[in-house]
Amino acid sequence: MGIEFLEYTIERTVGRMPVHGNRQTVGYMHGGAYVVLGESLGSMAANLHAGPGRLAVGIDINATHTRSATEGYVTGVCTPVHLGRTLAVHEIVVTDEQGRRCCTMRISNLIKDMPAR
Repeated sequence: MGIEFLEYTIERTVGRMPVHGNRQTVGYMHGGAYVVLGESLGSMAANLHAGPGRLAVGIDINATHTRSATEGYVTGVCTPVHLGRTLAVHEIVVTDEQGRRCCTMRISNLIKDMPAR
């Protein structure tokens, strides 16, 4: 999918993805590709918040697509809505190279202890 991670902190996780190779048949960025970017950013941010010995697993994601990127890169910015002991909720806003919002997502992750091996 070509995702590049640009920033990775508990307060803000940023990544970008090329439109090329992630298009629908008509040339627009595939909606599922936006969700892959959002889930990747949100899950990584939740796991960073969870800390050592804990694991964040996705339990819900939703996406609203508002614009179709057709070229270049899209960039996702993930910020926390809620960071609790057992639940992390993040918002991910994806924009095109002109800064226009293409997709808004919310992901919820359950935080639990890492399973024994």
